[in-house]
Amino acid sequence: MNLSMSLGSRTSAKEEVLFADVQGMKTRASWLVCLPLLLGTALTSLSGQTVDETGSRTRILALEHAWNQAEAFKDLKALDTLFDNALVYVDFDGTLMTKAEFLSRVKSAHLQQVVTQSMNVELFGDTAIVTGIYQASEVRDGKPLVRRGRFIDTWMYKSSGWVCIAAQSTPILR
Repeated sequence: MNLSMSLGSRTSAKEEVLFADVQGMKTRASWLVCLPLLLGTALTSLSGQTVDETGSRTRILALEHAWNQAEAFKDLKALDTLFDNALVYVDFDGTLMTKAEFLSRVKSAHLQQVVTQSMNVELFGDTAIVTGIYQASEVRDGKPLVRRGRFIDTWMYKSSGWVCIAAQSTPILR
């Protein structure tokens, strides 16, 4: 439909051009007002997210170290608070365990020390994936044993804070 039909037959070509110019100016003015607001909101969100992400990464790394200590000292109460009740744990030998089964294994294990040699945390909203390498010292059949492995732990932020919902370890054989 042409513009002169929509405005009625009383408009001249010059009035139609002026009307189009005014509409274009309103559109550009709207963009000039909205664009800085949108950019400001986005930058504020990103800067707030970075601070929150840094705090979350630090907290999760601290929880990983607390897990190592609690496991070495058989602190089942501490481990219970670190793990979600629906924990899925795959041990280095492929054994699939629930939270209760994992805690029972820790209670009967002869673990002496767990040292994490490297860790990386990737955040995805309220979920975090931690990857790393660990070394575990234990006594089996009266003999010292040292195992190295790679792990992946999945943490989720819930109302009570960060809890581990899934974990898996794989031996490093070479």
